[in-house]
Amino acid sequence: MTSDIAGATAPSPGANSGSGAASGPASAITTNDANFNMFLKLLTTQLKSQDPLNPMDSTDFAVQLATFSGVEQQTKTNSLLQNLVDQLGQGGMSQLAGWIGMEVRSSAPAAFSGTPLTLAPAPEAGADAVTLVVKGTDGTAVASGSIPVSSDPFKWDGKDASGNPLPAGNYTFELQNYQNGKLVGTDPVEAYSRVTEAQTGDSGPVLVLASGAKVAASDVTAVRAATEP
Repeated sequence: MTSDIAGATAPSPGANSGSGAASGPASAITTNDANFNMFLKLLTTQLKSQDPLNPMDSTDFAVQLATFSGVEQQTKTNSLLQNLVDQLGQGGMSQLAGWIGMEVRSSAPAAFSGTPLTLAPAPEAGADAVTLVVKGTDGTAVASGSIPVSSDPFKWDGKDASGNPLPAGNYTFELQNYQNGKLVGTDPVEAYSRVTEAQTGDSGPVLVLASGAKVAASDVTAVRAATEP
């Protein structure tokens, strides 16, 4: 299926990760371990040094043993918590790593380097004609042309209306919807972009695209395996 944009055809059907866990829990466990060992040494020294003819009051001794037990249990609890944090952190990193190299669909700027980009137009209901508008990084339209009124994936090969190839760079896309020759709406067109990095964010994973744009994973509308260049 072809369009009025020169060279554009409809396709055939078909961190690097963020930082790890914070050092706070590990530091707390190290401190508790040191306190536990120090308490054990003090208690042992006290038992060795007390006068057998004037032993420690049984109540005081019971309190110290209870404290000893409490410190021991706190150390074990912190150790278990640290193991849990480590497991969760490893799971989070594994999840982030799964994004790397995938292609995701979003309205963020897409990097073009000569390989056709797959777009996902979504004509408005009632539109009988649509025009694809291509914009450069400064927001200026660099190409436009009519395409089929369809939500099928659309291949854009990076050429203007005269058939001249556009330079490599980042581009965004809009769809102008017409009804009986009248413009009834303009909507962003999503494009597939390769993920080069995944980072942790306050609201979930943040993906860095080949264009350098960052998009929240929750804003991605589709994911696919990377296509061959």
